[in-house]
Amino acid sequence: MRKQIATGALRDERVIQIAHLTIADLPIIMQLQTKVKQTLDTDAFLSPLSEAEFTRILTGNGIMVGAFVDEKMIAFRAMLIPELDAEHLGIDAGLSQAELPNVIYSEISNVDPDYRGNGLQNYMGKLLMREIDRQQFRYVCATVSPNNIPSIKDKFSLGLQIIGLKKKYEGVLRYIFMKDLTVNYKDSDYDEMQLVPEDDIKEQQKLIQSGFRGIRLKKSDGKWYIKYGR
Repeated sequence: MRKQIATGALRDERVIQIAHLTIADLPIIMQLQTKVKQTLDTDAFLSPLSEAEFTRILTGNGIMVGAFVDEKMIAFRAMLIPELDAEHLGIDAGLSQAELPNVIYSEISNVDPDYRGNGLQNYMGKLLMREIDRQQFRYVCATVSPNNIPSIKDKFSLGLQIIGLKKKYEGVLRYIFMKDLTVNYKDSDYDEMQLVPEDDIKEQQKLIQSGFRGIRLKKSDGKWYIKYGR
């Protein structure tokens, strides 16, 4: 029996139920991931998890929720307690070794292509942020492809900020996002602001190196920009 944590509605007013997933849900998780992957134009937007990786999350090393309509799972989203290895995002964020166990990752999310446009990714993300054990975890980290505008929007909407832009996971360029759960970020926290084209990688890396953080995504004249603050 799944533990239900919220109910909502699709745009067509059909009721959706959000529930914690368990290892018994692994077959439908894999089925949905396969369906999503087959509809993508580029693999760069999705780094699929293996059955073993999902099993790790579902057996005490993270949190995973699914969205259901009439008992059919139409979306899922996960958070992962990462291994303390050399690729740990907390290291990229400048955290000490003692702080690394206080980091949880905002991980994969998949939405059935037939149900896109209902804000399910963001809705599940906000629910998962509420589910985090604040006694155990202080930081939420994530990586996003610089080309994945919807996922960049999602991370900013959850309160994460860009603290890195570098090659990760066998040389793939990624934004590194982080949120300190003890801090409520405000624009007034920053004395300097700069707006940089989202595709200007070198300028963004230069700003990050000099202490700026990416705090918002903006669109102007059909072009995407990242607002940085320091």
